[in-house]
Amino acid sequence: MYVTDLIAALGICVVLPIIVVSLITRAKTNATNRRAEIAMAAIEKNTNVDLEEFFRKMNPPRRSIKERLLNRLLLGCIFTLFGLGVYIAIFVYNLNVGGFDRNMFIGLSIAAVPSLGIGLAFLINYFIGRRILKQEMEAEAKSQA
Repeated sequence: MYVTDLIAALGICVVLPIIVVSLITRAKTNATNRRAEIAMAAIEKNTNVDLEEFFRKMNPPRRSIKERLLNRLLLGCIFTLFGLGVYIAIFVYNLNVGGFDRNMFIGLSIAAVPSLGIGLAFLINYFIGRRILKQEMEAEAKSQA
């Protein structure tokens, strides 16, 4: 039984990550090769192709700074509200039962404290990033318009 547990652990911890990384790498390589083939075919068919414009159209658009900041705000709100919700649920449960269950409080705090920390980190990142990247967001908005 010890050998089978060891083989299963090695399979999950060693082989599975290697397979995942190789599949992701192969997919990216194939996508790059397909783009190169398309670009070569376009160049061969039409010599008047503006390569910069062509590659800009081929590449997927990046998310703007504002979209990334709003995503951080959303994640911060979700994580923070989850952590606060756990503590509110503990409080309401203790009011209804009439006593304080220390083990339940500690057990649920294991989920609530990291969630609150992650949520507050995202919120701090959003508010500081919004202030620092204000000029970059304005320049990006002007360039897209």
